[in-house]
Amino acid sequence: MNRTKVDDHVAMAELPTTGSIFQASWPVRTGDIHTDKQLRLDAIARYLQDAGFDNLVDRGAMDTHPLWMVRRTVIDVLEPVVWPDRVHLQRWCSGLSNKWCSMRVRIRSDGGGLIETEAFWINIDPKTGMPASISEKFTAALASTAVDQHLHWRRWIDPTPDTTPSADTPFPLRSSDFDPFDHVNNAIYWQPVEDALPDRLRSGPFRAILEYTQPIKRGEQVSVRTGTNTLHIDAGDEARASARWFALSPKSNDQG
Repeated sequence: MNRTKVDDHVAMAELPTTGSIFQASWPVRTGDIHTDKQLRLDAIARYLQDAGFDNLVDRGAMDTHPLWMVRRTVIDVLEPVVWPDRVHLQRWCSGLSNKWCSMRVRIRSDGGGLIETEAFWINIDPKTGMPASISEKFTAALASTAVDQHLHWRRWIDPTPDTTPSADTPFPLRSSDFDPFDHVNNAIYWQPVEDALPDRLRSGPFRAILEYTQPIKRGEQVSVRTGTNTLHIDAGDEARASARWFALSPKSNDQG
């Protein structure tokens, strides 16, 4: 695959000064943290889901846009959030098309933590399970902050390992890992990524990227194969999700 450094090292859109920006805040819980008390990647992913749901409720869009599928999530941990702490989230649209959008979420904490995220979301028709057009009313709110009005999907991570991977590691699933559609919850995919991150990377600013290819359903056998700085979550002899991570410059979030 022709993946370029420009793709996965691209800087995230800055916080706009005007437009529709959703805000939320809550305390960090002990169930959200690593053994070093830093906020885990899977907890960050869950925060993004919760903020997205609350944002839909706040916009009165739950009836018209109840179902969204995430294709990629990018997490830049610039300053770790360390428990005990309280996080403050700001969520806005950075890119837009008629059926999908990129949503930025900035997470700051009272203790000085700073995490920048961006996720590529597709609006799904609950009846057909296919991508659906975003309504004009909802589009207007998203467009008020979008810097890219012609958003296109482009994969950043090759699902084929770029180095010889280690032996497959089984990844047993629990009933609590599944959502109401009997698919593995998006945040669960981040758990093996959290396990694979080297301590030296966690000690400074870093970026982690996770791309979803196909959902994992109940009853499937799942395994994880890990490369030098990549990870692939497999089921049915194919990658269902792929991750990549690398260090960032201490003074920016766009260079590794």
